[in-house]
Amino acid sequence: MAGPNGPVSGVPSPGMDATTRLLVLANRTADSAELLAQLVARHNRGRVGVTMLAPAIWEVQDPHGGNESARRRLRSARRYLQAEGIEVNCVIGDPDPMTAFEQEWGRHEYDEIIVSTLPGHLSKWLRIDLPQRIRVAAAGVPVTHVVATADPVTTG
Repeated sequence: MAGPNGPVSGVPSPGMDATTRLLVLANRTADSAELLAQLVARHNRGRVGVTMLAPAIWEVQDPHGGNESARRRLRSARRYLQAEGIEVNCVIGDPDPMTAFEQEWGRHEYDEIIVSTLPGHLSKWLRIDLPQRIRVAAAGVPVTHVVATADPVTTG
């Protein structure tokens, strides 16, 4: 595992080149049932390789600037997706979600983007119109917005 802006589970594997490359931007919803179901459904339509990007957003319960909370959610999501046969690379990014997106977007090529947010009344990302800002920044690349709860998926 790497630091705040580095890979959590290593570099994408060589097999990811033959797959649709998905960039998923999520934090509190990274291991939510809604997002994970969306990713499994997308994989069932055609093989995908997923890069999960979680901005390290400060949280009261995380004295490490949001890194530990993001890392925990990414690990949970990675375990679930790998059990479904999906290749996953996890990255902890800049606390600002748009900056995290721009940095990751500049490092690799992606075919599709998924932005996962909390519902409108709870989502800071929707208040800054993040899904639309990403659509503009990634012109021509499909962007899907998933509204999810912060409840993690149960794996057993």
